[in-house]
Amino acid sequence: MVRQEEGRTGREADYAFDANESLGSRETSLLIHEEPTFRKDKQSKDSIFFRDGIRQIDFVLSYVDEIKRDTDVKAERRKEFEENLRKTGLELEIEDKTNSEDGKTYFVKIHAPWEVLATYAEVLGIKMPIKESDIPRPETIPFSYVLGPLKLPRNVKHPHPEYFTAQFTRHRQELFLIDDKSTFFPSSSRNRIVYYILSRCPFSMEDGKKRFGIERLLNSHTYSSAYPLHDGQYWKPSEPPNPVNERYTLCQNWARFSYFYKEQPLDLIRNYYGEKIGIYFVFLGFYTEMLSFAAVVGLACFIYGLLSMGGSSSSIEICDPDIGGQIIMCPLCDQVCDYWRLNSTCLASKVSHLFDNESTVFFAIFMGIWVTLFLEFWKQRQARLEYEWDLVDFEEEQQQHQLRPEFEAMCKHRKMNPVTKEMEPHMPLHRRIPWYFVSGATVTLWMALVVSCMVAVIIYRLSVFATFASFMESETSLKHVKSILTPQITTSLTGSCLNFIVILCLNFFYEKLSAWITKMGKFVGYPGKYTYLFNVWRSEECDPGGCLIELTTQLTIIMTGKQIFGNVKEAIYPLVLNWWRRRKARTNSEKLYSRWEQDHDLETFGSLGLFYEYLETVTQFGFVTLFVASFPLAPLLALLNNIIEIRVDAWKLTTQYRRPVAAKAHSIGVWQDILNGMAVLSVATNAFIVAFTSDIVPRLVYYYAYSTNAVKPMKGYVNNSLSVFLIADFPNHTAPSEKRDFATCRYRDYRYPPDHDHKYFHNMQFWHVLAAKMTFIIVMEHIVFLVKFLLAWMIPDVSKDVLERIKREKLMTVKILHDFELNQLKENLKIDSNDFVKEVMIQENKVQLAKSTI
Repeated sequence: MVRQEEGRTGREADYAFDANESLGSRETSLLIHEEPTFRKDKQSKDSIFFRDGIRQIDFVLSYVDEIKRDTDVKAERRKEFEENLRKTGLELEIEDKTNSEDGKTYFVKIHAPWEVLATYAEVLGIKMPIKESDIPRPETIPFSYVLGPLKLPRNVKHPHPEYFTAQFTRHRQELFLIDDKSTFFPSSSRNRIVYYILSRCPFSMEDGKKRFGIERLLNSHTYSSAYPLHDGQYWKPSEPPNPVNERYTLCQNWARFSYFYKEQPLDLIRNYYGEKIGIYFVFLGFYTEMLSFAAVVGLACFIYGLLSMGGSSSSIEICDPDIGGQIIMCPLCDQVCDYWRLNSTCLASKVSHLFDNESTVFFAIFMGIWVTLFLEFWKQRQARLEYEWDLVDFEEEQQQHQLRPEFEAMCKHRKMNPVTKEMEPHMPLHRRIPWYFVSGATVTLWMALVVSCMVAVIIYRLSVFATFASFMESETSLKHVKSILTPQITTSLTGSCLNFIVILCLNFFYEKLSAWITKMGKFVGYPGKYTYLFNVWRSEECDPGGCLIELTTQLTIIMTGKQIFGNVKEAIYPLVLNWWRRRKARTNSEKLYSRWEQDHDLETFGSLGLFYEYLETVTQFGFVTLFVASFPLAPLLALLNNIIEIRVDAWKLTTQYRRPVAAKAHSIGVWQDILNGMAVLSVATNAFIVAFTSDIVPRLVYYYAYSTNAVKPMKGYVNNSLSVFLIADFPNHTAPSEKRDFATCRYRDYRYPPDHDHKYFHNMQFWHVLAAKMTFIIVMEHIVFLVKFLLAWMIPDVSKDVLERIKREKLMTVKILHDFELNQLKENLKIDSNDFVKEVMIQENKVQLAKSTI
C-alpha cells in the first residue's frame, strides 16, 4: 500500500533528515541541562506540556520494559531510535514507570521545536497564511432564516478567518502571519510533521540493512503505542496555560446525539483531525443531505401504494371468495403438501402491492437520475472543498506519492524514476508474481466459500419451504396465522435472517484475511416437471402476487440488520474496551492519571479505520441504488441510519479513540470510481428487477393485448396469469396421497392447457411478455442513460464561483510574493535607483504574465 505524503521526493526528504543532524546536536544540549524538579501534585493531570510547562507535547511513545529474552535487543533499538530523534532536533522527555498508573509503562513525550517544524513544513510543502482573504464567504441562500435551527454558531462553524496561503519556506518567514511561533503551526500539522520524522528515523543496522520507522518498532513490540495527544478532556474546557480545547468544542457541537439535526463543524474537524478524516465527514454529510430528497420521493411512492392497496384489481380478485376462493392451486411441495385456494394469499397480495405498483417504474427511473445528480454535485462540493482547504494543487505539486517506509526497507533493488531522474526502491516482477498467485488463490478460495454459503442458503430455503407448507396445513391452531404468514413469506423471512447471519460471519473472516493479503435465478418448472436442486430439493415458487415481495423482505432484513448491528458495534465495542483498560490501569488511585495515560487507555483508530467507514457507507449506497426498485423505503432507512451514524462516528472519534495522526487527502480516492461503477450498474439492475421480479410488465401486456373488458381492463388478469394442470398427469412420487373431487389445479405461468396439442409448453402470451420485458429493459436503460449523460454534461465539475475564487487567490498570492521579493531586493541588494526601476519592471511583467495565464 502506498502512503500519500505531502512534500518532495524521498531523496529530498532524506536530505532534510540528514541536514538536521547538526541542528539536532544543538537541540540535544537543551536536554542536558538539569530539569526542574517534578512535583506531580503541582502539575495538572490535563497538562499537555513537558514538566517545564512551556514545551507542548506533540507525540507520545509508550513501552513496557518486561523481563524477556529479547529485552536487551529492544532496549538497544529504543536507545538508538531516541538518540536519532534527538539528532533531528526533536526534544524528548521520558516518564519513568514509577510515575505511571500501572507502575510498569514508560512514556516518551516528544516536542517539536520551531526549527524542526519550519524545516519539515518546507519539506512537506505545507501551506500557511500570508494575508487575510478579501474574498467574502458565499452569501447565504434565500430564506436561510428558515434553516436557522440547523446552523451552528459562527465561531464554531468558521473558527478562523480565511487566508491567502503559500507554501511555507524558512527564508521567507517574514512573509507569513507569525504572531506566536508556538501556536503558528496547528496541532494537526505538528503531529503530522513529527510522525513523518518518526516513520523515517533509523533505529539499527541488521543483516547489513538500515532498519527504520516507528511502524517496525510497533510491529516488533519494541514500543507498545505511538500517538498524538488530544488537547484536553472532552467533557470540560481546558484551563490556562493549556490552549483552547478543540476536542471539547467538537464534543459539544458535533458528537452529541441531541445535535442530530445540526450541520457539522467541518472546518474544526479538519483543523483537529486533518483533511483525510475531514473529507470523510464532508462526504457522509453531503450523501445524507442528498438522501433526504430520495427518501421523500420513496416515501411518497410507498404512501401511494398504501392508499391504492384497496383498489388493486389483482388483490381484489385474489381475495374475492367467488374468484380467488374458487381457484384451486397446485401443491407447493411434493406428497406432503395439499392443494390450496388462491384467496389464502389475500393479505400477502395486498402487501405485495405496497412495493409492486405503478410508482415502482417511476421510482426506478428517478433513482437513476438521482444517483447522477448526487455524483455530479459531489464533484462540485469536492472542488469547493479543495479550494477552501488549500488542496487545489495538492496532488500535483505538494504531495507526491511517498513509498511506505516499510516497503522501502523491503526493496533490495533500485530503479530510475523517469520523471525525477532519481533512483527509487523497486520490486521486480519476478518477486511480485508469487504474491499474485497467493492472492489470486486466496480470493478464489473465498469466492468459492461465498458460492457454497449461497447454495447452502438456497438448500435451506427449499427444504424448509416444504416443511413449512405441510406443517401449516396440518396444524389447525395455525388457521388464523395462515392469512399473514404464508409458506412463501415464512421461508423468505427465515432465509433472509440466515442470509444476514452468513454475511456477518463472512465479513468477520474477510477482514482478518484482507489484512494478511495486503501485507442462482428461480427456474421453477411446472407441475409434473418441476426443477430440482441436485435432484432432491424442489424449487420454491413465488407468491401468486409476484416475486418482488420476497426481494423486498430480504433487502429490508439485511439492510436494517446490518445498519443496527454496525451502529451498536461501533458504539459498544470501544466503550467496553476502554472501560476494561481503565479498570485494569487504576491500581493506585492516589497517583496522577496524566493526560498521556488517559489517551493511552483509549482505543486505536488504526490505519484502516477510515477504510471500514467508507466501506460501510459505500455498501449502503449499493443497497440504496442497486435494488431500490424493490424497496422504495431504502433511502429513508439509509437517511435515518446516517443521521445516527454521523453522531456515532463523531462520538467515538472524539471520546473513545486516541487522536489519529493527521493526514492530507484531496478527495475520497478510489471510492469515487466505485460509486460511479455502482451508478451505472444500478440502472441495469433496477431495470431487470422491474422487468423480471415485478408484475408490472405482465399486467401491461394483459392491459393492452389480452384484456376483453373495455370498462375494467384489468378484470380477469389473475385468472389469465394462471395456467391449468391436469391432476392425473402428476407423477406418483409428487402427487398428494389423498384423492380429490376436482380434476385440475392452477399454477403461475403462461403454458398451454392439458387439452392442447402442445400441452404444458409455453404459449404465445409467454413470449409476448418476455419480449415486453426485454423491450422495457432496453427503453428504460436508454432513457436513464441519456438523462444521465445530459446531466453530467450540463453540470460542471467545478462551479463558476469556485473557479473565480481560485483565480483570485492565485493572483493575490503572486502579487503578495512579488511585493515581498521587491522589498527584499530593495533592502538587501542595496541597488541604485535605475537598477531598481529595471527590476521593478521585470517583476511587473512577471505579474502581468501570471494574470494572462490565469
